[in-house]
Amino acid sequence: MLTDLIIKNVAIIDTLQISFKPGLTVLTGETGAGKSIIIDAVGLIMGSRASSDLIRSGEEEAVVEALFDISARPEIKLLLSEAGFDDTDELLIKRSLSRGGKNRVFINGGMATLALLGDIAPRLVNIYGQHDSQTLLKPENHLRLLDRFAGIEEQRQKFSVLFSRRSSVRDLLAGMERAEREAERRLDLLLYQSNEISQAALKAGEEEQLNEQRRLLASAEKLGCASNEAFNRLYEGDGALLGQLKRISVSIGEISAIDHSLQITAASLEGAYLQLEDAAITLRDYASRIESDPAALQLIDDRLDLIGRLKKKYAPTVAEILAYKVEIDSELEQLYNREQSKHTLETEHDLLEKQLQQAGGELTAARTEGAKKLKYALESEAHQLAMKGAIIEPTLEPLTEPRSSGFEKAEFLFSPNPGEIPRPLSRIASGGELSRLMLAVKQVLPDSDVPTLIFDEVDTGIGGATSELVGRKLKNVAARQQVLCITHLPQVAVFADQQLRVEKLISEGRTTTRILELDRDERTREVARMLAGATITDSALKHAAEMLKAGTKS
Repeated sequence: MLTDLIIKNVAIIDTLQISFKPGLTVLTGETGAGKSIIIDAVGLIMGSRASSDLIRSGEEEAVVEALFDISARPEIKLLLSEAGFDDTDELLIKRSLSRGGKNRVFINGGMATLALLGDIAPRLVNIYGQHDSQTLLKPENHLRLLDRFAGIEEQRQKFSVLFSRRSSVRDLLAGMERAEREAERRLDLLLYQSNEISQAALKAGEEEQLNEQRRLLASAEKLGCASNEAFNRLYEGDGALLGQLKRISVSIGEISAIDHSLQITAASLEGAYLQLEDAAITLRDYASRIESDPAALQLIDDRLDLIGRLKKKYAPTVAEILAYKVEIDSELEQLYNREQSKHTLETEHDLLEKQLQQAGGELTAARTEGAKKLKYALESEAHQLAMKGAIIEPTLEPLTEPRSSGFEKAEFLFSPNPGEIPRPLSRIASGGELSRLMLAVKQVLPDSDVPTLIFDEVDTGIGGATSELVGRKLKNVAARQQVLCITHLPQVAVFADQQLRVEKLISEGRTTTRILELDRDERTREVARMLAGATITDSALKHAAEMLKAGTKS
C-alpha cells in the first residue's frame, strides 16, 4: 500500500508531505485547491508522461517521492531483486523532472529506467479518472476480468499450457521441415568423416610410438656403427680397454696381497672390469639387432602422414580426433532417427491440437455464460451508481488464430443512455462514468492484485441517495484494498477512515497548496462546509455530526 507521498514544486504545490493509512482515504477541499494535482503527482510515480509545464513557476526541478509497503507483495520483491535493487519490505520510488528536459527515476535510492517503473508501478496502484487509461480502457484486460468473474482462471491456465506446448512442437516440426535438405547434406558429410576416421583405426598414443620407431629406423646405420666401434674398443680391438684393465687388475691384485691397503683399490678395479665387460656384451648384442629396414621406415612415414592429414581436417591430436568421432556418430544416430522423431512429434502435435480444441471450446462456453452473468451484475451495479439505463456488454470476438488466452478476445462495450448503440469504453465513457464503472467492477470482482486504488471524479453528476451508495461501495472495496478518493460529496466523505483536506493559500503573492489530516471535530466542520457551503450553520454542524456517526458505524 501507499504509505507516504512527497511532492515538491509541482504546479501550485511548493512542498507537500502526505501520510496515508489503510482503508478509505478521502481528499476534500474547494475546487482548484490542488486535489487533482496530487493525483497527477501519483501519475508521475506510475510512469505517466512528464511535461516541464508541471514544474512550479520559478523553479527548475519538480520531484515526487512515494513510499510503499510491499511486505505482502513477494512478486514485486522478486521483480526488484531480478533488476538488481534492494528487495526490502519498503519500496521508495522517486521521479524528478527539470526544465532542461532531464527525467530521472530512482528506486530504493538507485537510478532506474522508465521501463522498469512502467513494469512495477501498475502492480502497486491503479488510478481511475478523466485522464487515466488503465484497466477498463485497455481491452486486453477485459478478458482477464471476465475469466476472474466466471471463475475459470484455472481453465485458462490449462489452455495456456497446452497452447505453449503445441506451439513448441509446431516450431520443432517447422524447423525439421526447413532443415530436411540441410540434414541430408549433413548426413553425407558426417558419414564420410566417420568412415574416414574409422578406416584409419587410430589408437591413443599411437603417434608418439610411431615417431619413436621412426627415429630408430632412420638412424639404424649410425646406431650400428657406433655400438660396434664401442664394442671393439672395449673388447676385441688391438689394445682393447678390457684387456689392459685386466692386466692392471691382476697386477694390483698381486701387490695387494703384500700391501693390504690396496685391497679396496684392487676390488674396485675388478668391479670396473666386470661392469665394462657387461657393457661390452650388451653393445655387441645391440649391434647384432640393428638392421636397416627402408620398407618399415616407409610404412611408418605413410602412417604418420595419414595421421597428420586427419589432424589438419579434424582436430590437433589423435585423442581429440577420436573424441570428435564419438560426437559425429551421436549426431549421425540422431539424423538417422529424425524420421522417427518427426513421426513422434507429429503424433504429439495431433494429440495436443485435439486437447487444445476441447479445452478452448470449454473455455469459450464458460466465457459465453460468464459474459451473460457479468453483464447483469455490472449493469445492476451501474444502475445503482446513477447510470440508469446504462448498458454494459461484455463481447467475445473469435480470433483467426488462437492465442495463449484462448480462441477469442473480449471487449466491454458501453452505452450510458437507453437507445444508444454500445461502443468501446475508451471511446464513450467519461471520467466520472469510468470511475463508477470501475467501482462496479470492484463490487462484482472484489479480489485484486493491486493494493491501492485511486478514484477521481467517481461522484461526478450524482447526489442524494446515490452518493451515499457510492460511499458505501467505496467503503466495501476499502475493506480489502487501500482506496484513495477525491470527492466533493459529504455523503461519500463520511465513510472515510482518513480524511485529508486540501487547501489553497496565498502568501507573499504566491499561491501554494497544503494538506491537513482532519480529526473528528475538524471532519465535522469540513463535512458541514461540504453540506452548507462557506457559511456553516449549527444545523449543518449537527447534520454533519450525525452523518459521520452513521458513516463510522457502517
